[in-house]
Amino acid sequence: MGAINQAITVKNLSFAFSGLKVLDDVNTTIEAGKLTFILGRNGSGKSTFLRLLAGLLAFKNGEIEILGNKSSQLSFAERAKITGFLNQQHKAVFPFKVEEVVLTGRAGCINFIPKKSDVAMAFQAIEKVGIAHLQSRIYSELSGGEQQLVMISRLLAQNPKILLLDEPTSHLDFTNQMNLLRLLKTLVAEGLTVVSVLHDPNMAFVFGDDFLFVKDKQIIRSTPNFEPWDAGFLSFVYQSKLEAIPYKGRAILVPQIKVVTG
Repeated sequence: MGAINQAITVKNLSFAFSGLKVLDDVNTTIEAGKLTFILGRNGSGKSTFLRLLAGLLAFKNGEIEILGNKSSQLSFAERAKITGFLNQQHKAVFPFKVEEVVLTGRAGCINFIPKKSDVAMAFQAIEKVGIAHLQSRIYSELSGGEQQLVMISRLLAQNPKILLLDEPTSHLDFTNQMNLLRLLKTLVAEGLTVVSVLHDPNMAFVFGDDFLFVKDKQIIRSTPNFEPWDAGFLSFVYQSKLEAIPYKGRAILVPQIKVVTG
């Protein structure tokens, strides 16, 4: 059993695609009740790591515990009650209404016909995300950003304890990115644990509680000697020269630009 304040514990985890190692002997923990962002360069293994946490990829070496349960021993129904996963991309095949799509988030709790409580939870999720004006629209006719918000609602309707999100802001404009990240902060304040891959470290540092970095097949953290937004540390992670601009006790990162005069 994992420590009571740990939502996820990863021990000696290694994973390879077609013989190419992506993660090598990873050991890390993710605390319960926090908004944790997974950061790193493209192709570093961020999404792979998240999919391993979600139980979507089988691994031979290592162990993942979700709220003290061995991930490999959880059934689909058991996992659905604990974790909800949002993929980067999702295609609409059938012309379902938004409210119908969100209601499918209750599938793990529905035997045959949705109960009134299932419908109520679906509508509650729609309202929480702020898309009540879309509930009668056809999902496949929505913009990519609107579809992303619908899928967030569907995930909340599932009512899991841990949300695992892969680039949830990727199709959203700046305003909706901020709105979604504020929503994630609210959900954490209400007791959820949220783990999300994010492209933009600056957005992560504004909203996040904890930060994991994927680098050289490892999951690493900053040390007590420097903060996660330390320019030197992030220059190492992203292999790019960066400067840190102080912001509300943290920092915003910008690229070093050599100005040529004369």
